[in-house]
Amino acid sequence: MTPKPDSAHCHEINVTWGDCDPAMIAYTARLPWFALDAINGWWEAHLDGDGWFQMELDRNVGTPFVRLEMDFTSPVTPRHKLLCYVWPEKLGTSSITFRVDAEQDGKLCFSSRSVSVFTVADKFQKQPAPAEIRAIVEPLIPPQPVTADA
Repeated sequence: MTPKPDSAHCHEINVTWGDCDPAMIAYTARLPWFALDAINGWWEAHLDGDGWFQMELDRNVGTPFVRLEMDFTSPVTPRHKLLCYVWPEKLGTSSITFRVDAEQDGKLCFSSRSVSVFTVADKFQKQPAPAEIRAIVEPLIPPQPVTADA
């Protein structure tokens, strides 16, 4: 995966005792929750405080997930804040791809990539990315690295 851009949004999560299993690390199932919470934080930071709840109910824009992938590199514990760096990687006609890199104490713990589609929320029908959202997202997508053909 590509490195995080300087423009990545940092969403801080306080990992607590209740997030952990008997091995004293965060339950595996909590890690996708942390990533999704960070994406919601990204929306709140870029839509004047509106997250998924407001997008769905007030803007009539749904963003259901169609793909989620995660790579784990280091355990998440309650010893340090979990800093989740979030950025959009791609904006399609009707979909958005987000990347989340989560770090504790300067060490990468997991990387996540998710794809959501835009819907008319009250009809659950696919729609193109709304113009207001496209205008916010497009400037924040980092340039893709150029690769040489083999």
